[in-house]
Amino acid sequence: MEYIYPFIFEPIIKKKLWGGKNLNKILNKPRMSDNDGESWELSCVPDNVSVLRNGPLAGKTLTELIEQFRGNLVGKAVYEEHGTTFPLLIKFIDAQQDLSIQVHPNDELAKYRHNCLGKTEMWYVIDAEPDANIIVGFSESLNVIQFLDIVKNNRLMSVLNKERVKPHDVFFIPAGRVHTIGKGLIIAEIQQTSDVTYRIHDFDRVDTKGNKRDLHNDLAIKAIDFTMPDSYKTIYDCSTSEQVIGTSNYFITKRRIVNKSTTLNFNHSSCTVLICVEGSLEVSYFDELPTISKGDTVLVPSCIEELILKPQSNAILLEIKIPG
Repeated sequence: MEYIYPFIFEPIIKKKLWGGKNLNKILNKPRMSDNDGESWELSCVPDNVSVLRNGPLAGKTLTELIEQFRGNLVGKAVYEEHGTTFPLLIKFIDAQQDLSIQVHPNDELAKYRHNCLGKTEMWYVIDAEPDANIIVGFSESLNVIQFLDIVKNNRLMSVLNKERVKPHDVFFIPAGRVHTIGKGLIIAEIQQTSDVTYRIHDFDRVDTKGNKRDLHNDLAIKAIDFTMPDSYKTIYDCSTSEQVIGTSNYFITKRRIVNKSTTLNFNHSSCTVLICVEGSLEVSYFDELPTISKGDTVLVPSCIEELILKPQSNAILLEIKIPG
């Protein structure tokens, strides 16, 4: 078997109406336009499969690597359930305008309508302008009939829950929860491998040809979950060196502060995704892994037992595993 090591992939840059230049300025991503909105770091979405950047296997796609290494890469249970499709999509988002108000279907509805997975996701705020907000959920209890009347009368914004946000805030967005990212934010997004979005409201924006983007309220209505939780924001202690900040059937996310030499020990149940959201680190694993810095994403194969991290400056990592 060929040598396996931690993988870093080429970013896939997506131009968006609401994008900007901060993926390049702040996260050191290649600049493709003046409206770069997303950088897909780890993807098996059809026609958007990540290509390996580092080491002797550079140039292979994520799908090819899973075909080659199977459970040694993603974990035995993960491979048995998902095959050569990596079940998570990892991306960075630069919002220089408000994104559309939207909702994603759950697994059952997405399978029925699109023959794909649903989309549960979580956000970690990397950078935020002082007045930045997100919209997540509703500010009052609603039912389907009330919601349709509100949309018909163009009063949607009056019933949405708006949250002021700052760096290191965390939000879990289960499928069915209405949401949007506001302007002035850079966010790390962890989600199921799905690109299905139902757009509910788009602030009457037009594209470069002067056309409004399509809305999908007829599809969205069966996807929306009107349940209101006690809190939409994930409450945690930012000073704690290691803690779980997101748990679902699709991913478990731990936040880790690295301010001294640290050994990460891994079990073999699944691979681990490391996202550097602050600082930089040297990683001791032969010569295949360079220094990782803010904006880098690393896929650690399930057969690797440990990595030694040596911070060059105080660093924060998100450590994501796939339940199996």
